Amino acid sequence: MSFWAKLKVRRKLIKAFKLGKIHLTYKVNEDTERFVFPKIHAIDITSQSTTIIFTLPNGLNPDLVKKNFYVFQQHFGKNVEIEGEIKKFVLTIYKSSSFGLLKYNKSKISELVAAFKLGIICGKDRNGQYVAFDLLKQPHILIAGETGSGKSTQLRSILTTLILNKKPSELQLYLGDCKKSEFHIFRKVEHVQCVLSDGKQIASMLKHIKKELKERSDLTETFEVSHIDDLPTEHRRPYIVVCIDEFVMLRKDEIVMDILTEIVAIGRTLGVFAILSMQRPNAQVLDTTIRANLTVSMGFKLRDKIEARIVNTPGAEAIDTSGRFIMNSDKLYDLQAPYLELEDAKKFLNPFIVTKRPVKEADPKKKEPVLITEKDVFADVIDQA
Repeated sequence: MSFWAKLKVRRKLIKAFKLGKIHLTYKVNEDTERFVFPKIHAIDITSQSTTIIFTLPNGLNPDLVKKNFYVFQQHFGKNVEIEGEIKKFVLTIYKSSSFGLLKYNKSKISELVAAFKLGIICGKDRNGQYVAFDLLKQPHILIAGETGSGKSTQLRSILTTLILNKKPSELQLYLGDCKKSEFHIFRKVEHVQCVLSDGKQIASMLKHIKKELKERSDLTETFEVSHIDDLPTEHRRPYIVVCIDEFVMLRKDEIVMDILTEIVAIGRTLGVFAILSMQRPNAQVLDTTIRANLTVSMGFKLRDKIEARIVNTPGAEAIDTSGRFIMNSDKLYDLQAPYLELEDAKKFLNPFIVTKRPVKEADPKKKEPVLITEKDVFADVIDQA
């Protein structure tokens, strides 16, 4: 690529550094200041993208790069990605925003998450590489996005993947469906302890989880271990994932919010994890304690920069494609979520369907068994709480 094309990119990047105040400032005299900008080491321009490698001068806070991510978008367009930490960073500018539909590939995803104790599938990046992580190492997930953004499909994909790749003896799922629309397909799955939508029942479920946290904490103290995986075999407990969709609807219940805060604060070493989702991020609901412990944020299409900032996924307000999201974990990712059709999910889950209590006598008119209610099925969980 020509010298002039690279020079143009270099000048534009320096303007971004200047406007974002990503530089050190020295006073030469009362009227003159000197700026020390990051050092640009290499610029590589291809037909698909432009990649820039730069390093920060010693003494410059690296948080400024992510905090001022928007200035890079303002200068190079919204299709940019930054990787790096502390000193060295790589800025990639993509010439196309198109990801395309990513169908859920059961065999490929199962192979991908097999290396993890509790594998979470995220999606594919612009280079066609799948991204996944271990919930044990990056515990607790926040998923946010407007209606139709792909948030619900991502929840379906994550939960289905967990069920397909963990035995019921290894994993228990507690699901709160505040909208009464997302988790019905998981109701009879063996791993799933309950699917609840009533606020009082969800509160009781969380009280049960709180009791479990106490028991697990006592076990780790008794056997002097730092993680439940290190307990003697006969005292091992399954991992627990508590997933609550639209948990903002529970915000007025102080007990619920206190228990959720406790789960995200101490759940990691006790094998208890939270996946929380919401359409409209709210700073009052996502207080600093909860946000600090939700180590992974997935921001699908959000209404504005304020919501994107609350979720800590800069650029999510500019997303214009369903299923595309910004993920903030160990770094910022721009990803396309796998699309799992509802009917396909049902087929995958069918081998794990069980009757959790004996059914009642069949209705002679319908000639079909009448299943007992959700409240009856999980009465023991609710009563114990």
